[in-house]
Amino acid sequence: MQTFKKNWDITSNWQLIFPFLGIIGLLGCGYFVASRIMPSTFEDVTYEYIFIYGITLVLAYAFYRFCMWVFPKLINKWNIKNRWEMIAIFIVFAITGSASARLSAPLLDIIGIDRDSMSGWFFWPLRLIIIFPIYQVLLVVMGWVFGQFEFFWAFEKKMLARFGLKL
Repeated sequence: MQTFKKNWDITSNWQLIFPFLGIIGLLGCGYFVASRIMPSTFEDVTYEYIFIYGITLVLAYAFYRFCMWVFPKLINKWNIKNRWEMIAIFIVFAITGSASARLSAPLLDIIGIDRDSMSGWFFWPLRLIIIFPIYQVLLVVMGWVFGQFEFFWAFEKKMLARFGLKL
C-alpha cells in the first residue's frame, strides 16, 4: 500500500478516493462502450455477459494506458503537484461535460424548443449555446466539490479570456 501511495503522491488516506473513483470511471467507460458494440448474434445470454465483461476489461485497460500516457504531459502543462490531482481533474471534466449536456435538454424544453419544432441547423447550435454557460458554472462548482477550485478558477478565467471576456 505504501508503494501505491508513493506512486500517486498520496499523503493522506482521504486522497485514496481518487484512484478508486478513477478505476470505477475507467470500468464504467469500458462498459458503456462494450455494451454499445455488442453484436446481437448471441443466442445465449451467458455469451453476452462474457463478451461485455471481457471487452469492458480490455477497454478499461486501454483507457488506463492512454491516461498514463497523457498524465505526464498534462502534469507539466497544468503545473499540477500530485498525480492524484490529475484523477480528480479528469473526474471533474467528465462529470461537468456530461451534466451540462444532460441539463441543457430540460432547459430547452422549458423554453419550448425541441428537435421536432425546428431545423437541426438551428437546434444544435442553440443547444451548444445553452450548454456553454451551464458548463462554465458547473466546472467551477464541481472543481470546488473535488477540492480543485483554484485550478478550475484559473482554467475558467483563461478559457473566458480566449473568448474575449475578462474576469
